[in-house]
Amino acid sequence: MDLSSLPRQWYKRFDSFRIKAYFTRYEYDSCVYFKQNYDDSIYLLLYVDDMLIAAKNKSHIQKTKTQLKREFDKKDLREVKKILSMEITRDRGSFRL
Repeated sequence: MDLSSLPRQWYKRFDSFRIKAYFTRYEYDSCVYFKQNYDDSIYLLLYVDDMLIAAKNKSHIQKTKTQLKREFDKKDLREVKKILSMEITRDRGSFRL
């Protein structure tokens, strides 16, 4: 087996799974997915094997995480404060990231 093709195979599997879950791949960046719900949008950003899920509604985030956990072996690193060299801060009072 050619190990150099494994990342591409993983991405194809992930992409197929997200499309089946009614996420749309952003046309300008194939590692950004979004899904429009009635009152909220869910954004999923993928970088190699790291993901960031963002939405206003916490239950939408939890549902997405549950779907991902069923399909993939994943860890939840919710306490991580940096991703892609960007520092993440939360202001729960204003509902902003």
